[in-house]
Amino acid sequence: MNKIKAYDVIKSPIITEKATLLSEANQVVFKVAPTATKKDIKFAVENLFNVKVKAVNTLVRKGKLKTFRGKRALQGDTKQAIVTLEEGHSIDVTTGL
Repeated sequence: MNKIKAYDVIKSPIITEKATLLSEANQVVFKVAPTATKKDIKFAVENLFNVKVKAVNTLVRKGKLKTFRGKRALQGDTKQAIVTLEEGHSIDVTTGL
């Protein structure tokens, strides 16, 4: 997998309070493409960050119906990946790529 395809799989890191707590357990959370498989995510993270991935867990957050200034709109579905890294490896997501 080349770097351009890896950038298509990994959209952005998720930096929230919950994701920061997961970093203590050597885990990183990413927003990924809806069609990405666990295998694709593993290869993309290993190629972009030069780390060893132990496990990948994915989840799909279904879109919600929101109202803003009287207009109702449906937010899109988003897919997240929680990547567990091997011991001794780490990713600093605050610096970017």
